[in-house]
Amino acid sequence: PSPSASSSSSVVYTPKPRNFVPREKAVPASALSRFFNFGGLAVGLVAGTAAEAVRRTTGLADPGETARSYVLTDSNVDRLTMTLCKMRGAALKLGQMLSMQDDKFIPPLLRTALEQARQSANVMPRKQLDKVMIAELGENWRERLQHFEDTPIAAASIGQVHKAILLGGTEVAMKVQYPGVAESIDSDLHNLKLIVKTTNLFPRGMYIDALVREVRDELLYECDYVKEAANQRTMKNLLADDPRYLVPTVFDEFTTKRIFTSEYINAFTLDEVAEMDQATRNRVGESLLHLCLRELFEFRFMQTDPNPANFFYDRNRDKVVLIDFGAGRSYPKSFVDDYMRVVHGAAHNDHQTIIDSSIKMGFLTGEESKMMFDAHVQAVLAVGTPFAANGLYDFGKQTLTDKVYDLAPTMLHHRLTPPPPESYSLHRKLSGCFLLCARLKSVVPARELFMNIYNNYKFGPEPTVASEVTTTTVQ
Repeated sequence: PSPSASSSSSVVYTPKPRNFVPREKAVPASALSRFFNFGGLAVGLVAGTAAEAVRRTTGLADPGETARSYVLTDSNVDRLTMTLCKMRGAALKLGQMLSMQDDKFIPPLLRTALEQARQSANVMPRKQLDKVMIAELGENWRERLQHFEDTPIAAASIGQVHKAILLGGTEVAMKVQYPGVAESIDSDLHNLKLIVKTTNLFPRGMYIDALVREVRDELLYECDYVKEAANQRTMKNLLADDPRYLVPTVFDEFTTKRIFTSEYINAFTLDEVAEMDQATRNRVGESLLHLCLRELFEFRFMQTDPNPANFFYDRNRDKVVLIDFGAGRSYPKSFVDDYMRVVHGAAHNDHQTIIDSSIKMGFLTGEESKMMFDAHVQAVLAVGTPFAANGLYDFGKQTLTDKVYDLAPTMLHHRLTPPPPESYSLHRKLSGCFLLCARLKSVVPARELFMNIYNNYKFGPEPTVASEVTTTTVQ
């Protein structure tokens, strides 16, 4: 397969991409240096906004620019992109999450800035890298390896990935966390939230405080690679009897809180799978959707990052390769019970069940306007479209994302309460799974997959396998 790499915080198991040209820039590690960088961004955004206001009031701006935000100018977009690339950590993580939203949720220019930052190739200088490796593995860390590639094969929000070979000859991928990232999560998010609110970058109804809390929780877990290793072992055990999936082996002797080492697997990217025959694309898409359903309704333990670079395809063994479990989390049984009722209601056009379960879960208060109730039900029905379709569902022709986005302005304006915290990661994964299937143009028996799981589902407080084996529950 041709080379590829991840743009998220995952370990990458395929060679670096043709376009990957690492740029060495030290990550600001101290609280003071990070504060001044965010302060510089805030000052720059304000100055850029003021300059744009002057341009428009004096008639220097083009007529077509007058409808654009005073904040989201080309210069301010560049400032935001450069700061996110430099700071990485919480700043880049928030950018990653928001860049996956549609233009109807966030302005196109802002989305462009976030996407550019998400695909940044900035890496640590050799000196900074060595300092982290010595602190985590000791002065003689290179002697414990047969080979270590100093040039990383991927750069991400909280770490960069290097290929290495153990003394026994096993090829591994080693993810090395950027210094200062874990310690600066709270201060970074506080500074970012102030900038966002001051500049009104996001529309009313996005509940930026709730989003920031969710980002914080995820980062706290993702920055602890020992917990990520536990998550990966959990998923490997859960899928041990399913021949469709492959979860790489973790090497504990080279895994610490800031270094994660796992089996290196060479496989096809999903972009490459998209160029394969229809039968292969159908199998991979079906495997992705079935996994998503099993994670939620059987395991109650899910890898919630839908980044395409977290999924690969081993054609020789006909297996989907799963990586990056830093965002792995479990869900309360009561939440999953009610969510099952919502999805089943969507699959059977049962409006009342959707509303009743949504109120019980906290998506609605029960005091919303009729317009909001109708928009919420229509959004749920749109998401449930694949499970309502008899026979095969063609994700390549799906329009459900457009339907949801068309309802977004109404929901943002009339929403009375933020969605329950569990829903942020769940909906990101579910919508991401649909988009992956759409990218592959997969034709999948979605309703059959869901109904098979529903018919075997047991409502109530009884424990599941996931609650017995996982050690990383996020409430």
